Amino acid sequence: MDFSQNSLFGYMEDLQELTIIERPVRRSLKTPEEIERLTVDEDLSDIERAVYLLSAGQDIQGTSVIANLPFLMRQNPAETLRRVLPKVREALHVAGVEMQLTAAVSFLTILQDESVSVHTYAHSFLQVILLHLEHRDAGVSNAWLETLLSVIEVLPKDTLRHEILNPLVSKAQLSQTVQSRLVSCKILGKLTNKFDALAIKREILPLVKSLCQDVEYEVRSCMCRQLENIAQGIGTELTKSVVLPELIELSRDEGSSVRLAAFETLVNLLDIFDTDDRSQTILPVVKSFCEKSFKADESILISLSFHLGKLCHGLYGIFTPDQHLRFLEFYKKLCTLGLQQENGHNENQIPPQILEQEKKYISVRKNCAYNFPAMIVFVDPKNFHMELYSTFFCLCHDPEVPVRYTIAICFYEVSKLLNSGVYLIHKELITLLQDESLEVLDALIDHLPEILELMSTGGESSVQENKLSSLPDLVPALTAAEQRAAASLKWRTHEKLLQKYACLPQVISSDQIYYRFLQRMFTIMMTNNVLPVQKAASRTLCIFLRYNRKQEQRHEVIQKLIEQLGQGKSYWNRLRFLDTCEFIIEIFSKSFFCKYFFLPAIELTHDPVANVSVRLLLLCTEVKILGKKHLLPFWLNKKQIFLYMRNPTVLELDRMEMSMDAFQKKFYEKDLLDQEKEREELLLLEMEQLEKEKQQNDGRPMSDKTFEKKRRDSKTPTSLPKNIPISVPGSSSATPSTSKEIKKSKLIRSQSFNNQAFHAKYGNLDKCTTSKSSTAAYTPSVSGLSKTSMISLTDDSFRMRNTNSAPSSFSSNTSLPSTSRGTGNSVDPKSSGSKDTQPRKATLLDM
Repeated sequence: MDFSQNSLFGYMEDLQELTIIERPVRRSLKTPEEIERLTVDEDLSDIERAVYLLSAGQDIQGTSVIANLPFLMRQNPAETLRRVLPKVREALHVAGVEMQLTAAVSFLTILQDESVSVHTYAHSFLQVILLHLEHRDAGVSNAWLETLLSVIEVLPKDTLRHEILNPLVSKAQLSQTVQSRLVSCKILGKLTNKFDALAIKREILPLVKSLCQDVEYEVRSCMCRQLENIAQGIGTELTKSVVLPELIELSRDEGSSVRLAAFETLVNLLDIFDTDDRSQTILPVVKSFCEKSFKADESILISLSFHLGKLCHGLYGIFTPDQHLRFLEFYKKLCTLGLQQENGHNENQIPPQILEQEKKYISVRKNCAYNFPAMIVFVDPKNFHMELYSTFFCLCHDPEVPVRYTIAICFYEVSKLLNSGVYLIHKELITLLQDESLEVLDALIDHLPEILELMSTGGESSVQENKLSSLPDLVPALTAAEQRAAASLKWRTHEKLLQKYACLPQVISSDQIYYRFLQRMFTIMMTNNVLPVQKAASRTLCIFLRYNRKQEQRHEVIQKLIEQLGQGKSYWNRLRFLDTCEFIIEIFSKSFFCKYFFLPAIELTHDPVANVSVRLLLLCTEVKILGKKHLLPFWLNKKQIFLYMRNPTVLELDRMEMSMDAFQKKFYEKDLLDQEKEREELLLLEMEQLEKEKQQNDGRPMSDKTFEKKRRDSKTPTSLPKNIPISVPGSSSATPSTSKEIKKSKLIRSQSFNNQAFHAKYGNLDKCTTSKSSTAAYTPSVSGLSKTSMISLTDDSFRMRNTNSAPSSFSSNTSLPSTSRGTGNSVDPKSSGSKDTQPRKATLLDM
């Protein structure tokens, strides 16, 4: 450290600066006299304290009382109006800006709370509001004006005419201030919705015409923007005869802001005018405005680019071919505005005026991206490739993020409009998926499933065998997008992307998912530190597993889930295993869960970490497989029993109805849906067996084209999804035939379905419960508890029994790992992985 004289002198200067900084802090401390002045007697009531503070307190105390005025009105409205409100009026005469703004908000809150009647409110508060409308501070004046406009909505006509409209005649005169006339314009626009057309024509329209001809351009512009509300109140005929001539005259005004207001009002009123008015009166005005826009201020270009889509839609059908082409070229020019001037210079070297101009150009291109779907309709989707594709390409590759963000939001609408021509924008989809900005990616993935579905089924051919060949770069782009999201700090974008990846089984092949995405889901579940992201990856992995068409791959995934999560050393991984079990129950059938995941989950009853045991308790509450009194002794010590018996979840288990009639009535639909899921899983195995036989016989696997042809031959309803197979309803316990023809017949009879369609199909199941078959005791098949046992549900209890008729679904030669997290050589029955020598018994005690 340098201790030279110069250095020490510098340190002394720093200390002096610190001393100077501290002085205002010391001066801001309150003296005892000031503290005494701010102290209020605690025995005073709320009303008395409010009156005292408004009379003798400081401004900050008065502001606090006014902010608390809505509470006083709710508590004691009569005393507040009699004692507090007069003091508020007196304080507002000399109040500062902060107190005025607080009073405006409080008065509006009292109106919204309906603490008093409308008549009482108008008598007590309306004059105070009108008195401060012309406050010298613009912010205060606008705050009181917003309160008044809200009050106008509820006041009766007589009060409006006497208290507001009649005084407005004098307030709108040229002799009044500009601020008074501006307030009059906004009030007139609001009053038109409260009177009939005749009263508006006689009392309001003369004032409107006068203000449209005001000498100040601000007043003309303000009144012009209120003409839209006035037109909606007076009807079509008066709008054509009174409002339209005023708009045409204002569109030629010398003030640019007035012309801009007239243009925007004309665009918003296009639906009111007929074809003749549009073609003969409005179209020439619009053409002139567009031609002069490049010579005017950039703010006009911003407004024009924002309203161009609505303008082209409203004038569609009256354009000549030349006018149509001219407007299209004008739009294309706006889409590239400012791009020609980029020279790669550093922003510090560019003058501030040029930077401000470039920001306005970016806003213009952003608005053009917003209006792109409307322009597709304008040119007809059939002409997209010739007319607008190059413009769409420029917008997707725009150097500014806001432009690419906006076009990413519109990408789904563009895809829908192109329909069979959606293949034209495949490359742009890949470009946006690979965009360096996560904001663009976040905007795109909001509708990613719908976009990918259109991409896979659209184009020149709707056969799904072309889905991979038409999107060769889709898989690398999706994986790269996920890695960029994972490497960033925006975990919500990462979570949403993983949730949207659940649509991939409908777009790409099972092998592509297994080798490119499924392993990545495992990595995220094991290594990511954000819980919502881990859960999203877990659910997406379960969906990938559900639609995987190879049994060996399914068993490998299940084995990893049990070994790396269920038997993991970290309690965090074991918790994620239970989350995965919850998703398995949601997506798969109960028999699938019980065959592969039930025993590994039950082994966690011995987990040394209480959080894991409690999570298992929550899972059992949702699944309702076993009762609380059977499971609690396995994982809770005496202290934990005392604590968790008071848990709402445990009490919910106590209230579970085990009566067979109530059970059957409550869960009948879910049980039928579960049976359908089990049939689908059996069908998936049969399809896989057919593919193996086909591969052995012909030396090649069954192609997606063949599978799709068989699905179409099955007369599948077109309103259902095409990727979730379902068997024809029938007995799942029938003796399976080894005949190849019967298996093919089952495959051809397979149909696609989704949960919504199924619920719609069985929406009236309660009507069928009177049949003998539906009132029989329901016995769910819970296979996999042991190789020789299953659970049977009766009226009295769950009991274990040996059976030789276990379902054959998901039979595999692949051995799954032991359900115990102990060593494989342990002889402890609790840790043994043997299922044959240690059959599990689950008894539900009477509750």
